Amino acid sequence: MERQIITTNRKAFHDFNIFEKYEAGIVLTGTEIKSIRKNAINLKDSFCKIEDNEVFLYNCHISPYEQGNRFNHKAERTRKLLLTKKEILKMHSKVKKDGYTIVPLEVYIIKGFAKVQIGLAKGKKLHDKRDDIAKKDQKREMDRASKIRY
Repeated sequence: MERQIITTNRKAFHDFNIFEKYEAGIVLTGTEIKSIRKNAINLKDSFCKIEDNEVFLYNCHISPYEQGNRFNHKAERTRKLLLTKKEILKMHSKVKKDGYTIVPLEVYIIKGFAKVQIGLAKGKKLHDKRDDIAKKDQKREMDRASKIRY
């Protein structure tokens, strides 16, 4: 299964602890998939909500297609995500009961179809973010030190 990653939401991994991941299809128009294939998508401030047992993606910016003329789409319209009913109910109960947030993590293309990976997440506190940054710095220093050969 060849998976071509289009974009990753790096801010989500910085701001949230991710507990579970799901793969969802996206309902797109013709010009949107063309823009996605040109990497003209941004997940930075996007989030997901469950409404009437359906999952929707908000604030996901897909730039208008250059040759789209009058058939072009709105850049930040709400897009429906395709998941199984069982997955939606499981996520809905965790969001309601445990206070999780649904965050898009990355967009990729498999077999010509655009998919989005979403995660059940909880927000990090400021000290958790600082700890993660310190751990990354330590790992980077150790990798750098191990590369130097005498």
